[in-house]
Amino acid sequence: MNNSQRRMNSVIFNPFTAGILEMRSRGGGLVFSEHDVMETPLMMTRHRSKLWQASSSLTSSCFLSNKVPTEGQQQGCWEVQSQLRARKACISREKEFMERRWKDLRVGDFVKIVCNEIVPADLLLLHTSDPKGVCLIETANLDGETNLKQRRVVSGLCISDPEFEPESFNSIVVCEKPNINLNHFKCYVEDPDKEKVGAGLESLLLRGCTVRNTDHAVGFVVYAGHETKSMLNNNGPRYKRSKLERKLNIDVIFCVILLLVMCLIGAVGHSLWLQALPTVPPYLVPQSTGQLDSPALSGFYMFFTMIILLQVLIPISLYVSIELVKIVQIFLITNDVDLYDEETDSRMQCKALNITEDLGQIEYIFSDKTGTLTENKMVFRRCSIMGTEYPHKENAIRLTVLDEPESEEEVIFNQRPQPSRTGWSLDPEDTNPKDNQHPPCSRHKGRVSGNAQRDVAFSSPLETEVIPDRKLLQQISGAECSGRQLIDPYLDFFLALAICNTVVVSMATASRRRVSWLPHHRHTNNPLDTMSSLVKRAGSFCHTFTSGQRKPMQKRYRSEDSVVEEDINPPLKIETTENTNELQTRSPRATSDNLSYEAESPDEAALVYAANAYGFTLLARTPDSVTVRLPSGEDLVFEVLDTLAFDSNRKRMSVLVRHPITRECVLYTKGADYAIMELLGTPYAEHLSGSQKNIAADTQHHLDCYAKEGLRTLCITKKVVSDKVYESWSLNRQRAQAAIENREELLVETALQLETNLSLLGATGIEDRLQENVPDTIVALREAGIQVWVLTGDKPETAVNISYACRLLEEEDLVINMSCKNKLICTSILDSTLEEVRRYGEDPRNVDTTPDISLVIDGRTLAMVLSSDLQDRFVDLAKRCRSVLCCRVTPLQKSSVVKLVREKLKVMTLAVGDGANDVNMIQAADIGIGISGQEGMQAVMASDFAISHFKHLKKLLLVHGHWCHTRLANMIIYFFYKNVAYVNLLFWYQFYCGFSGTAMIDYWLMIFFNLFFTSVPPVMFGIMDKDISAEMLMGVPELYRTGQGRGEYNPKTFWVSILDAFYQSLVCFFIPYLAYQDSDIDVFTFGTPLNTISLFTILLHLSIEIKTWTLVHWVVMLGSVALYFIVTLAYSAICITCNPPSNPYWILQSQMADPMFYLVCIITTVVALLPRYVFHVLRNSIAPSPLMQARHLDRLDPSSRDQWIKEWRSFRGGGHVKRSRLSTPPSPTLETPVDIYPQSPTASDIAEDDFALNVITNYQRPEHTRNKDVLAS
Repeated sequence: MNNSQRRMNSVIFNPFTAGILEMRSRGGGLVFSEHDVMETPLMMTRHRSKLWQASSSLTSSCFLSNKVPTEGQQQGCWEVQSQLRARKACISREKEFMERRWKDLRVGDFVKIVCNEIVPADLLLLHTSDPKGVCLIETANLDGETNLKQRRVVSGLCISDPEFEPESFNSIVVCEKPNINLNHFKCYVEDPDKEKVGAGLESLLLRGCTVRNTDHAVGFVVYAGHETKSMLNNNGPRYKRSKLERKLNIDVIFCVILLLVMCLIGAVGHSLWLQALPTVPPYLVPQSTGQLDSPALSGFYMFFTMIILLQVLIPISLYVSIELVKIVQIFLITNDVDLYDEETDSRMQCKALNITEDLGQIEYIFSDKTGTLTENKMVFRRCSIMGTEYPHKENAIRLTVLDEPESEEEVIFNQRPQPSRTGWSLDPEDTNPKDNQHPPCSRHKGRVSGNAQRDVAFSSPLETEVIPDRKLLQQISGAECSGRQLIDPYLDFFLALAICNTVVVSMATASRRRVSWLPHHRHTNNPLDTMSSLVKRAGSFCHTFTSGQRKPMQKRYRSEDSVVEEDINPPLKIETTENTNELQTRSPRATSDNLSYEAESPDEAALVYAANAYGFTLLARTPDSVTVRLPSGEDLVFEVLDTLAFDSNRKRMSVLVRHPITRECVLYTKGADYAIMELLGTPYAEHLSGSQKNIAADTQHHLDCYAKEGLRTLCITKKVVSDKVYESWSLNRQRAQAAIENREELLVETALQLETNLSLLGATGIEDRLQENVPDTIVALREAGIQVWVLTGDKPETAVNISYACRLLEEEDLVINMSCKNKLICTSILDSTLEEVRRYGEDPRNVDTTPDISLVIDGRTLAMVLSSDLQDRFVDLAKRCRSVLCCRVTPLQKSSVVKLVREKLKVMTLAVGDGANDVNMIQAADIGIGISGQEGMQAVMASDFAISHFKHLKKLLLVHGHWCHTRLANMIIYFFYKNVAYVNLLFWYQFYCGFSGTAMIDYWLMIFFNLFFTSVPPVMFGIMDKDISAEMLMGVPELYRTGQGRGEYNPKTFWVSILDAFYQSLVCFFIPYLAYQDSDIDVFTFGTPLNTISLFTILLHLSIEIKTWTLVHWVVMLGSVALYFIVTLAYSAICITCNPPSNPYWILQSQMADPMFYLVCIITTVVALLPRYVFHVLRNSIAPSPLMQARHLDRLDPSSRDQWIKEWRSFRGGGHVKRSRLSTPPSPTLETPVDIYPQSPTASDIAEDDFALNVITNYQRPEHTRNKDVLAS
């Protein structure tokens, strides 16, 4: 195929087929099918091409999905893109590789990527160096996740040849049109026999990903350039305007109106002045015809002259000053040591340069729970198998020790070695709880050994170390010894934990070679840490050696055949399988110590580590098989028939495997308890009989207990599928995978067909511990007047327990629990509850009481109240609640709630989250904050600010938010005052010069006044002024309330400053005018004192407003005065004809020799500033504001101040606030939970639906008092 033929190939985009892109390759050439009449050429393709690029540290930030580059990053991002597009690569022509640029890559090219290289386009994976057709990729450039993800070759296309020949590919590739959805991909490959094979996201290499631990991979370009998914997600910067900026723009419009009014007065005054002249004055120059302009025309011209003269009234320089102040404020925030996280070596990130002041006006905070309030480090705590609960007390003791103020790394280091995971000893000393207690050590806060430098996510000792339950260990050992391993449910339970996941297994010794794109972590040079690491490695080596000695015999079963292989511990073993003809090299023997698990979620990692603790070790995972080592040392290789991935609708995941011994098709399923229990029938499985019914009921009881303790729960099930059912189902599954239209619906339908009549094995309880100082942070935010809402996908019991632990809910709170299915009942409950809450607030007997009302609502009910007819009532109820907890909510509901509150209540909102499911919520709020946690960097990339822990929110808002808002608000008000006060001097002079637009001050000095003399002080004021210290703001969170609502900068303060500027300008003009009246001074001699007086007045006015004086303040203020006199004296001495015909020569020198000059300056300045000074003195003496009181306390010595804060907080916390129960309404009762029978729904409606409304006063901790839902049916 020559070059001319190659250029004729084209890609057809057909709008009548919903954007289906079809590509065909036959006989070494690509042919593209035509299905409809209309054809739109999309781009040219090139065949038999291979593109590669060398490993480089130049990684474009423009690849990042959901990452919004700031305005300051745009130029750098463009430069990086240009360099990437121009990078050389190799393209094959006639079986030879030739260099080409990235920008030359086209749809239809075959691209070969080697290890550690970045994928240049969206590729459909056709071939890899791995015999199983697996390619491991790292998606850190897309979502920030460093754990490896597995991609597989399109089913049926795996070529075992070492090299891939593009001309051998003769299939048609059909895929959907380019879109921004990173989590879905629809495609199928049609071979020459017209057989279609579906392909999805599991076979797609996205642009920006990095190939890891794979020698090479070959892919077919389906999207290139700006049509790749990562580039489509890069929509440029989101520009957010702060609340203060919006107010500023309105006030600038007022200034424009004021300027027009002043110019109109000048134009009308000039016209009237000309009409009042008895004769034509000699200084008016006539036109060439000898006639003068009419007074009206002269007044019209004078209007524009006045605009030029008074245009300083419009504060254009204010916008530049604001940007400078914000840049310095961001610098100060990002360099705050208290916001630095030593564990991850990361600091606060500011991605939005123009909304820092909004941090000081937040009224509502919407927070995720998992990973935001909690650590997202999942710790296996308890499990229930076949209706029997195993509390894992020894493991709880270990976690209790870790909770103490000790070092996690030293606690784990000093543990005595656990029994080998390939065999156990049930001697008493091996399972004695006393032996599992560890000596006390010093704890380093939040730090786990090696966490800062580890490559694998969810692999801290806290998560990986699990101490088995002795009773369960004996149960499993008994099943092993009795030979019941084929049918024993306990073994099936742990096999399900090891198999039903997407964990990638790799050898811990095979370190990952990386292209460095993240900042290097801080490495420690502590010799104690080095010695500890060496001893640990030595202990691990000895442990591995002894394990091998204890279990020399090994059996390995493969599901492909019945071959049983024996391995008497040789140094090297080559295994040959009959069916696959593959060679497997195994040695040294894989143990749990040298395996590394890379999971996509911490839940999966916790379950795999739990199974590993009981000897069920996940050894390997390929697209077609999973290898698990049993406690006896046998290796079982399960053939993977299909994987039903987790989705938000099903809330579960299933893996269909063929058992290597029984040859049965077994479906292992894990998922949310309510989703699994529905597949067993009713929640308590009444349709079952005998022991099965008891198992389901007991397991449900254990699940409820786990939820009360705040544990995350999962149910584990098993189902044996007959071969006939599997073959029929497999055909439907293949048709669904090959579909383009409605693929997701068809795949879910096929999954539902198989996930029925499941056999319950048990349940697990995983703990997600609270982050450090979360309760203190929430309490401080609530005291600051901020309402905190938690939006989570967890079940209500778990969410309520965590809410009590983090003090979102208090024990004395009145908790309203809304849960219903029917909208009519929901409406009735909402109306009755809202009416009772209103009645309570309007009751005169409750004037001095403080109702602490909290609302708990589930996702199903939330969907009802978010409807247009119930929105207003729901918002009215929610705003009367101190805290709101929304459970079982979807990402879309999170963003809907944020938008609803922001638009209905007109309040400033802040959303904080750490995962991809929080991105919509973060972008919907006025300020979005991402937490760089365990779930990747999607939230960070989409946020305006990024922090490491939730506790950092306290100082970010209470201190930096208050400072940023106060500084900018006061600076803006001062800027308006300064411009109006100075411009009015020129305006008052017009009344004495015939409104002729003449200025009594030299033009150059007027320019220098705003450019040099008074430009630096307000900027310094906006950067460095500190009204209250950080300690006081953190100790008294109530001070934050002063910035909420209208804040420091509001219409009242604006117009007061404008009126004060008018007053001061009148004083500054008329006192010198009266002093020099009837004298023979010239116009500039009169204007020089006015200019000097204006400078002193404006600077001293700022001195009154400055709260904290530092050396910088003194230097700037005195420097401005000195600069004024130096420049003016030099200008008066040098510039004789700088601005003809005016002559400012030696004017200031003459004035400074006259005592009248000093007297006028002093008296005028004092009179001008006296009202403001007296007002401040009276206000601070008679009715001091909270901020003024805090400033008085700041003047105390630190010990006295801290003691006062401590006593004040103790008094506030211990003070008895009168709390009165709500008066009993007709329905529901708020005294105790009772049945509710609203009047509006019909009896049939009530019979068809379940609903619950729990209103509980003095609610006790869930682990002590169980919350009984009120159900009516």
